[in-house]
Amino acid sequence: MSKVLIVEDELSIAELEKDYLELSSFEVEIETDGKKGMEMALKNDYDMIILDIMLPGADGFEICKQIRAAKEIPILMVSARKEDIDKIRGLGLGADDYITKPFSPSELVARVKAHLNRYQRLINNQAEVNDVIEIRGLKIDKTARRVYLNDEEKIFTTKEFDLLTFLASHPNRVFTKEELFNKIWDMESLGDIATVTVHIKKIREKIETDTAKPQYIETIWGVGYRFKM
Repeated sequence: MSKVLIVEDELSIAELEKDYLELSSFEVEIETDGKKGMEMALKNDYDMIILDIMLPGADGFEICKQIRAAKEIPILMVSARKEDIDKIRGLGLGADDYITKPFSPSELVARVKAHLNRYQRLINNQAEVNDVIEIRGLKIDKTARRVYLNDEEKIFTTKEFDLLTFLASHPNRVFTKEELFNKIWDMESLGDIATVTVHIKKIREKIETDTAKPQYIETIWGVGYRFKM
């Protein structure tokens, strides 16, 4: 159930908005004081804020500015003031929408639903954007094919990246040089496994602080290599 905060000093209007939103299965809280409403918005987890402009304690513009600096949740500003300058200012401070009084409660509910749906799609898309492995300061972005060590990007060749990613995707598992050659180069090794050793050496030079005492890729003598979790 999505949670909505209404910051509105006209209690009758706030309660009407609340009734309609609750009929659409939203959980709703009301605050009539601007300063207290801002504190609630910043302290608690709401999915959306419905914010009046003319409020005691702190006006809607200041509240909008403070919320937007801390959170990305949708903000719908409500006001009886129809001047374009107020709309421009509100939207410029980070509000997602602006509706003037009087308005249909059904329209308010429709706008709330639309903004929450759009916000949820955005969150889902961001969550799906990149497949990333992060281990002790090492970040391997599999989607973008980029590697970072302590936020500094390291440049990898195609095979170096493929080899590092394969090992990191199977932590604590030992692979022989033959297995790694077959997996990364996609061919029978035919005894030409020295290339694995060379690539491991190059990878270590880029990600290990001390290549003699590697913290990521370990050599298992007589067997092969293991990515240490």
